[in-house]
Amino acid sequence: MSEHLTRAEPVPTEAFVGKDVSVHLAAPMARYSLRARQPQALETVLGVKVPKKIGATEGGIACLGPDEWLLRGDIGSKLPTGSGLAIALVDISDRAVCLVVEGPRCAEILNAGCPLDLENFAVGRATRTVFETVEIVLIRTAEDQFHVEVWRSFASWLWTALTNAAQH
Repeated sequence: MSEHLTRAEPVPTEAFVGKDVSVHLAAPMARYSLRARQPQALETVLGVKVPKKIGATEGGIACLGPDEWLLRGDIGSKLPTGSGLAIALVDISDRAVCLVVEGPRCAEILNAGCPLDLENFAVGRATRTVFETVEIVLIRTAEDQFHVEVWRSFASWLWTALTNAAQH
């Protein structure tokens, strides 16, 4: 029976296009919360280097805290379990969606509700922050593009807030 269920996205699949900015749903992706006291343990399991500086990103992995990383990748990608190592790898793919805010006004639109100085937020940087009262993970992927990870239950509210800000 459950094989017949389909998931509806919480935001429109068609992009919102405003003056010098657009907001759209990113393609579906796999997401993993990675926790480890020693980054080397994660590197052993993943077979790649992980960023060690908080806020740094590398190869789809963002360092969000001293022992916390977010890995975003292709749907269907599977991670080894890391059995026997002091790490946690949790599939959080269905918990969040990613809204892409892009265009010359992207930082301005996000600053309508985010307290960070996004004009000076470096490309390749990631952080956990808030938009008004909603927790988000913000990743600057280009000078004129941010990826905004938000829990699925808050996505429609965030979509409305971003598109309203973009209309002014």
